[in-house]
Amino acid sequence: MSETPTAESVLAPAPGAEDYLALDFVNSAIALPGGQFIDLLGTPEATNHWLAERGLAPADAGVQEMCATQLRSLREHVRALFAAHVAGLPALPAALSAVNDALSKAPTAALLYWDEKNGPYRAAPCPTNEILDHALATLAADTADLLTGPDAERLTTCGSTPCNRYLLRHGRRHWCSIRCGDRARAARAYARRTQSKPR
Repeated sequence: MSETPTAESVLAPAPGAEDYLALDFVNSAIALPGGQFIDLLGTPEATNHWLAERGLAPADAGVQEMCATQLRSLREHVRALFAAHVAGLPALPAALSAVNDALSKAPTAALLYWDEKNGPYRAAPCPTNEILDHALATLAADTADLLTGPDAERLTTCGSTPCNRYLLRHGRRHWCSIRCGDRARAARAYARRTQSKPR
């Protein structure tokens, strides 16, 4: 009995994903050859696993479907912003609004608290009911950093059909993985062979 492929077993992280969590985030929905599709945020359990692996939630956070849906929604808005940037088009207002809303969900400054025995102290609030807000804010902040930083000009889509992943281009490389590069080269070679055959 064969196992359902996971993104990790099929593809290595795209170039730049080790530096930008936002790239890893948008690439958590992967189109594969043969009409296969892998969504690493497809279930609450998978979402909890993805968040925990990236230090955005404890392993026992107990992510519910509503939280997974909110993350998938933000992912689509970030994907829309990346697509607009790569195409040189204006951003969709709804996508900008969603990212800005996520940015405002978690306070960036440690708040002042007062303990009756020890007096005042500062701490960043993130009780368990705010884990999702913290994850959304972190992902949105990383998105904003990538789109406004020096690496923004290197952001591109994988040049191999049907792959839908984003990457940071290094030199002339336009593929997210060796597998995608091999597939694109094979498709070009096949097209050349079929065009050169007499009919």
